[in-house]
Amino acid sequence: MSYPYSDIRDFIAALEREGDLRHVRVPVDPTLEATEIVTRVIREGGPALVFDRPTRGIMPLAMNVFGTERRMARALGVDRLDDIGDTIAGLLKPEVPTGFGGLREALGKLASLRSVPPKKVRHGSCQDVVRRGPDVDLDELPGVMAWPGDGGPFLNLGLTHTKHPVTGHRNLGMYRLQQHDPRTVGLHWQIHKDSNAHHAVAERRGERLPVAIAFGCDPAVTYSASAPLPPEIDEYLFAGFLRRQRVDLVDCLTVPLQVPAQAQIVLEGWLEPGRRLPEGPFGDHTGFYTPVEPFPALTVECMTMQRGPVYQSIVVGRPPQEDGPIGKATERIFLPLIRMTVPEIVDYDLPVAGVFHNCVIVSIEKRYPKHAQKVMNAIWGAGLLSLSKLIVVVDADCDVHDYSEVAWRAFGNVDYAHDLLTTVGPVDHLDHSSYSQFWGGKAGVDATRKLPGEGYARGWPDMIGQDPAVVERVSRRWGEYGL
Repeated sequence: MSYPYSDIRDFIAALEREGDLRHVRVPVDPTLEATEIVTRVIREGGPALVFDRPTRGIMPLAMNVFGTERRMARALGVDRLDDIGDTIAGLLKPEVPTGFGGLREALGKLASLRSVPPKKVRHGSCQDVVRRGPDVDLDELPGVMAWPGDGGPFLNLGLTHTKHPVTGHRNLGMYRLQQHDPRTVGLHWQIHKDSNAHHAVAERRGERLPVAIAFGCDPAVTYSASAPLPPEIDEYLFAGFLRRQRVDLVDCLTVPLQVPAQAQIVLEGWLEPGRRLPEGPFGDHTGFYTPVEPFPALTVECMTMQRGPVYQSIVVGRPPQEDGPIGKATERIFLPLIRMTVPEIVDYDLPVAGVFHNCVIVSIEKRYPKHAQKVMNAIWGAGLLSLSKLIVVVDADCDVHDYSEVAWRAFGNVDYAHDLLTTVGPVDHLDHSSYSQFWGGKAGVDATRKLPGEGYARGWPDMIGQDPAVVERVSRRWGEYGL
């Protein structure tokens, strides 16, 4: 089955046919008002929204498009997010490479088996309308100022394209974008991000860095920009795997980069060496404002768009928000790849309230003393999971997605003099609790059953549980009890 959406408008139309999208036909201000509406709808598990008459910009504003796990799965062309992970797991058998070298090999294998490279086309609908130089006006976009303390409108959910100045390797990333004025965008790419590395190389060489930012791409491409792929893996190969067909790319008009041919809007420009502007504050997914810091500032030399485009954006802030289902997609899709690195993992959960890096809950098949601590250290060495601050390890018979069950194990199975591991390591750029930016303290909680080899000599007690035959009999007779 081919992927059903060529661009975001196709997906919006599909949601509308299913009754999972609403048009807001009265004027709505993208400054604060849209955020309050979207936040209320998200907390009720409500539909995607299109604001037909935003008071800033010349085009409709689509939001909450990925705001439920069902819609996120629909956006990737599957019934359940786990379906993609199951497909990956099936492709990896019977070969299960280990380590991060194995992770790269496996992703390369997936690309060769199930996806195809992006296809260059001569023209894309993203270039039907062209604005150059002084005709560029970012105020044509309904950029969202989400929170009262924000430094201005932000163009969120843009897909930022760069390439390594030496190797030419492309990167597709998703970073927040502050609109400084009608032609200038601040690029908040953090210390751990690949585009930041490309920019650093260009500046050391005294060179400009070409940048292209695409908005309103098809959902698989938009998701791939957020996926934590190793640097060697092209995001468009991964998007091809998700789409089950090639992604059409078109050459930009003023920079040596390519963008999705069916994007709604594209911004093109060059980063001059050494140019920085104060960026922020910004109410981020942590639920707190991040402070003002100097970040690269892009002068937009060319803006292209479809005729009658739709601008897609997102609100981030204290959970729950629309980025929650996007993070859950990553959790489920990448489980088989995490298990290649740490094969004893049965399942894991990244709680939305932990904003996907403050807490990891993991279940394991425990086989030897201090096995849980081994898993903790493996996670702290695994790509962006290395930023995790708290790891809770439970036994395989614990459902990591049932937080009451996890809490019962973590509260009752832990002697904190023996079962708590603390360390220091890298933390997220946005972490406000660390005493030094970029690094801080971490903790691992071993909530598994303890073994005699771990110094537990009392004999671990059996867990209370009902006789299965009684459970079956009561279930069969439930209607007789009149309850």
